[in-house]
Amino acid sequence: MRFAETVTFGGSGLDRAAELRGRPERIAALLSHGAARVLPVWRGKPLFAGTVAGWVAPGHPVLVDAAGEPVFLGLDEGAPRFAADISAWVPGDGDAPPAGVFFDPTEQRHPDLPEDHSFAELRGVMAALTPRDAELVATAKALLSWHRSHRFCSACGAPSAVAEAGWQRRCPDCGVSHFPRTDPVVIMLVTRGNRTLLGRSPGWPEGMYSCLAGFMEPGETLEAAVRREVAEETGVRVGPVRYLASQPWPYPSSLMIGCAGEAESEEITLDPAELEAALWIGREEMAEVLAGRHPTIRRPRAGAIAGFLLTNWVADRLE
Repeated sequence: MRFAETVTFGGSGLDRAAELRGRPERIAALLSHGAARVLPVWRGKPLFAGTVAGWVAPGHPVLVDAAGEPVFLGLDEGAPRFAADISAWVPGDGDAPPAGVFFDPTEQRHPDLPEDHSFAELRGVMAALTPRDAELVATAKALLSWHRSHRFCSACGAPSAVAEAGWQRRCPDCGVSHFPRTDPVVIMLVTRGNRTLLGRSPGWPEGMYSCLAGFMEPGETLEAAVRREVAEETGVRVGPVRYLASQPWPYPSSLMIGCAGEAESEEITLDPAELEAALWIGREEMAEVLAGRHPTIRRPRAGAIAGFLLTNWVADRLE
């Protein structure tokens, strides 16, 4: 697919400088560099200044609540970039995010930051970020989320320690090293003739449909995962499958693997535990959805790979 890496979070050529992660003296020197900047992240919400990442200098007062040393993200045109988890900070009354919602619209403002700086849900701004900011913010969010949820050794249960500038955790008791987790997810543009298959999960906002998707299982190929997930959720049989594009998806740590699948059947038998509804939609009708003119189906969320795949399918740009 010619446009594969133009998807949001698709990569910007960031120099991750992995060779420096095991050299603590070099990381310390980079953190003290005049061009070094740190991205604070509060409970999974990165800091933004409008629609750009909200970088601060090392030593900024907002970092007083940071949990340990910042993690090293890489070099942005030679300038060191780090991220820090400041989830210990407690915002003022009325700033707490709601629980159990699909999308958190609240923003939290820190008293030591300018008024236009806020901690916000990445989904709300991801499509407006530059490719470099998008890659850095997605990396920061996923990496810090992993550290928050993997504080103990899975081999012996002892507390583990951050290592390799944030890219490993090591157990001081049994010596096992742990690495950041990425969960592979297949997301499928399933077509039959001039139609594609869409579904909606229970609890999604009214009118929201998307391509079918599901986590891969151990010992499974991409092709097998596509066929299994579509069959489980809708009863539709899929034949030939091919890879199209991928998207890092830091919610919290997935890799969305976009595939095209050719359906060999069209009768839908829903699994109600997985889907609330599913339907076939034609290319011309999908164009109306993408334009925001469909009476019942809302336009895909900007920045998500589902919308990217559907847009390129409507434009006949999948080859």
